[in-house]
Order: sequence, then C-alpha cells, then structure tokens
Amino acid sequence: MTNDLIVTLNGVTKRFAGHVAVANLSLAVPGGAVYGLLGPNGAGKTTTIRMIMNIIVPDEGAVILFGDDLGGRHHSASIGYLPEERGLYKKMKVRDTLVFLAEAKGVGRALAARKADQWLDRLGLAEWRLRKVEELSRGMQQKVQFIGTMLHEPKLLILDEPFSGLDPINAQVLKDTIVELSRTGTTVIFSTHQMDVAEKICDHVCIIARGRKVLDGAVSEVKRVHGGTHVAVAFEGDSERAESLIGDRALVAKADDYGVYAELALSDGVEPQQLLERLVASGARLRRFERIEPSLHRIFLDKVGEHQAEPERREALRA
Repeated sequence: MTNDLIVTLNGVTKRFAGHVAVANLSLAVPGGAVYGLLGPNGAGKTTTIRMIMNIIVPDEGAVILFGDDLGGRHHSASIGYLPEERGLYKKMKVRDTLVFLAEAKGVGRALAARKADQWLDRLGLAEWRLRKVEELSRGMQQKVQFIGTMLHEPKLLILDEPFSGLDPINAQVLKDTIVELSRTGTTVIFSTHQMDVAEKICDHVCIIARGRKVLDGAVSEVKRVHGGTHVAVAFEGDSERAESLIGDRALVAKADDYGVYAELALSDGVEPQQLLERLVASGARLRRFERIEPSLHRIFLDKVGEHQAEPERREALRA
C-alpha cells in the first residue's frame, strides 16, 4: 500500500427525480488498498461506483482519480470495471470475447490471446475457451467477465458485487485472485453486502446507508474504536441452558445467537469472567469461550441499524 490516493470523493451528492441516492459522500482510497464499499441493498453503492467511473455525473462535489478530476472515461485504460449487471456477448466464443475486451483497452491481439489463455487456465476454464459464452454456467460466465476486467493490467480494479451468485469454490478462487492482485500493487474497490467476505480481504472499508457514510477507515481501526467488550461462545450440543443468560440485558447488551455458537457484546461494566462463571453454573457445556474483536458483521448491524432508525425516530417526533 502507498500513501498516494487513487480515488478521492469530496462531498459527492447524486439525486434522481427528487430521491437522494448519495448524500455529501467523501472518501479516500489509498494505492494498493482493498477497499470495501459496504451497505445494504439500495444504500447507494452502485451509484457511487458509477460516479467514480464517470458513467453518471454528481450533482454536487468532485471525483478525483489518480490525482486529477478528468473522470473515469479519461482514465479508462488504467481501470478495470466489473458492473453489477453482468453482460457478455452470448454467441461469441470465450477466448474471442476476452481478446475483444482486451483490444478495446489497447492491448495487442497476440498479447491479449496469450494473456487470455493464461487466465482461463488459471481459473479452470481452459477447456471452455473455444465454446460459446452461452454454453457456460452463470458462475463460469462471471469468471470470464472478471478475467476481461484484468487483461489490460489496470491500476484500479472496481468490482460491483463480484461475489453475487458464485458458489463457495468460485468465490474462493475470486477472493484469492483479488488478494494476489492487491499484493502486486493493484488498488481494488469492491461493493458488497457480504460482511464475512469484506472482513477477510479488506484493509479499508466505508459503510453507507441511505446514501450517507456512517463509518470509514482501516478495518483494524474501525474495530478498535467500535467499543464494548465482545466474546465468542460455542457450545457442545444445544445452548438451551444458556439462553436465559444470553437474553439477560444486565449481562449481554447484544447477541448474534446461532444456536451452538454466539457472538456477544457484554453490557457496560460486565467482565468476561463474570459471564463465564454464570455460564458454567448454568450447566451449559462450553466448547469455546474467547474474548474477541467485534466482527465487521456486528459493526455493520450496529451502525446501519442506528442510521436506518434515525429517520424513523424523527418521523415519530413529528407525529
């Protein structure tokens, strides 16, 4: 990672027919980062990406790429973009499609063909290179389109919901590729509402809700300042004997309870040892009890929940 900023948004706002899709959004993406743009469906993630790409223009504010405000189209040769709406030429052969996409970014045909073959082999699609795109499964098509975003070796890779619709094996392949690209200096921005994925590969995140930023920063710093004491508890068998304790707000402020596993935020003044003693006394059989950092999933729920509730509170006060 470098200190150079690859993408900067300064007070960006976008409206559609009176609806504010993005409101006064500012963020900064350092070079070499894997930057997660996180939020629920309809939060404004895709609108933000389209403004970065200069597909749409903000009503207010500025988008700066690679140190200037010339826009994403000017820097097209340095950017790889995988849109949320997937689209390939169904009747074209896979290899021909990739060569075409690379040539559109200025890569010579012979070099594009070699790179296409290398990536198809790496992502397990070599035997499909001469087949028509329509013959591939949805996951395979998505990997082909992902390859198409990278053949020109962009400095900035922008991926809108790249893991949507992928099975666990293909999601793992895509995750490994993103991590490797970052290690070689490529800056990656991707939007997602899958917090587990973001937590594993992002070093920076920006969470938005209702078009507004609610949190921004390095993942380690975000977790440090979230506050509270958090523990992970796993049970042997079911957690029936511990349910009353997990539900006791004098002990546990918030809980993600999955039955045999729970992630707990302790109430103010409660130490982990106090909860452990109560759990043991209840007869619950523990397989794991560990003090942990709050998960990005927990932080997301807390921050987005607070932000979503705020307009409802304002409406209630007006009533």
